[in-house]
Amino acid sequence: MSRQSETDTGTAATAAIPECPRCQKPLALCVCDCIKPIENRVSLLILQHPQEQDRTLGTARLTAMHLTNAVLKIGLSWPSLSKALGRTVADPSRWAVLYLGSAKVTDLDAKSDIVAINRKGEIEDNQRGILKGIEGIVLLDGTWSQAKALWWRNAWMLKCQRVILGPSRPSRYGKLRREPRRDGLSTIEAAAMMLSSVEKRPDIADTLHASFERMLTKYREFQNEQPSLKPRPRRDFRRRRRA
Repeated sequence: MSRQSETDTGTAATAAIPECPRCQKPLALCVCDCIKPIENRVSLLILQHPQEQDRTLGTARLTAMHLTNAVLKIGLSWPSLSKALGRTVADPSRWAVLYLGSAKVTDLDAKSDIVAINRKGEIEDNQRGILKGIEGIVLLDGTWSQAKALWWRNAWMLKCQRVILGPSRPSRYGKLRREPRRDGLSTIEAAAMMLSSVEKRPDIADTLHASFERMLTKYREFQNEQPSLKPRPRRDFRRRRRA
């Protein structure tokens, strides 16, 4: 994957700010010094839309840097899960994808904060067995419409187990980034919730949330000094509300 495809295409003013060569964030927002490696059993694949431009508030790379068993790919489509992972063999039926449909945990009256659903948006039977058998998780990184584009361009995801989340609290982004639904989370929050639940390891969520909180604290402290770092509107917000 080329450096050009991975870097932000934001404003020239933002691009002129010195960045960390590792996390590619402005140095004032870098939290690389506090990143603690996490040995995760369940694999994580983050597919990022190439037009995702949030270099400052984005969390995909930060998430992948924390996890020893994680892959971050930037692009629009891959012929198979194995190609996206760079492996010889990978069975998508043993993987879960965070589904983008309208189904909500609250609407389904589910008793868990992570729920496996079928293609009709109904709760699957044998939730415990399904979640226990998951070998990997696919997360789509980008705005709602960008994530939808990734979903429709990668037909192999139809073979993955669909899961939805029901977080007990809204995203830690708060007013920094508006979400169309209460269950809208950052990539790092979604990874924390899914991995800690599937692996029964609250320490994963604690570690990822700590880095995210530190990044947000740095952002709030620095944004008044650098107007170019203030969050840009998510242009497809209205489309996300109708999705």
